[in-house]
Amino acid sequence: MSFLLQTTIAGSLPKPRWLAEPNTLWAPWLLEGSALADGKRDAVRLALRDQESAGIDIVTDGEQTRRHFVTTFLEQLDGVDFQHRKTVRIRNRYDADVPIVVGAVAGRGPVFVDDAKFLRGQTARKVKYTLPGPMTMVDTLYDAHYRSREKLAWAFAEILNEEALGIAATGVDVIQFDEPAFNVYFDEVRDWGIAALERAARGLPCTTAVHICYGYGIKANNDWKQTLGSEWRQYEQTFPLLARSQIQQVSLECANSHVPIDLIALLDGKDVLVGCVDVASEHIESPDEVAATIRAAMEHVAPERLYPCTNCGMVPLSREAARGKLEALAAGALIVRRELQP
Repeated sequence: MSFLLQTTIAGSLPKPRWLAEPNTLWAPWLLEGSALADGKRDAVRLALRDQESAGIDIVTDGEQTRRHFVTTFLEQLDGVDFQHRKTVRIRNRYDADVPIVVGAVAGRGPVFVDDAKFLRGQTARKVKYTLPGPMTMVDTLYDAHYRSREKLAWAFAEILNEEALGIAATGVDVIQFDEPAFNVYFDEVRDWGIAALERAARGLPCTTAVHICYGYGIKANNDWKQTLGSEWRQYEQTFPLLARSQIQQVSLECANSHVPIDLIALLDGKDVLVGCVDVASEHIESPDEVAATIRAAMEHVAPERLYPCTNCGMVPLSREAARGKLEALAAGALIVRRELQP
């Protein structure tokens, strides 16, 4: 695909109600054993079908095989105790009972490689696969071993790199690391966060991306947004650093937010996955609303580098709303694509 304004999503989609409770983060599985394994793959097929029928160009598995974008990966590592938990503040917004790092973290083998291989075999479209970023993994744990967020992040980066290399070998086109923590810990992003992210992406033969947003459309995140004032300028501190990094794409939030659109010009030289669909509401954007966001972004980023996307993952939404938003995203991109034709 060489056409302009290829559409994609941040990563997750709602799960079918026979697989997990709808509209819920960390929802427990409703199936067990072989039925769960089959159900996950059936859900991936459905997620692909929804994206393809809507007209999404670069598709994902909708993260249908994971309960949570971070903890599902952590569960497969040595050195992390899920039996005993501590209450910590997640990204300075809400409290959560999290597992404890009790020893040196280490991988036990591939976590998502088989899932990525299955995804790659189910579609002829470009495929993106998502992984948690090192800093966000650190921010989802209580560290009783390293006693250093930086040291733990570097350990995670090495594990993530091994996992990402295995996923890339399945033939996926893009690997995206999710780093919402980059919108909070600005000094750490500068001092070691970008470097740890680059370590996680080292040597990948596919396109590399990082997703930075203002969070799922859950109450804790929505309440936090109310404290940010009339302009959300967090990206202003992070984007210049990412512009100098080796990461090729940056996925960000724009739709129905107070992010000044001109901040995306700070990502000079990068592909920009501009969030044209709000995930904090069940409201389905019109194609014209999506097109308006794309046009505003094109004032600061060349269309050759612009990829219309969702603000964040859509797992907490209803499947009906998510499907409608996918269709609006594709239709809005098509409107602008036609306007660009000579």
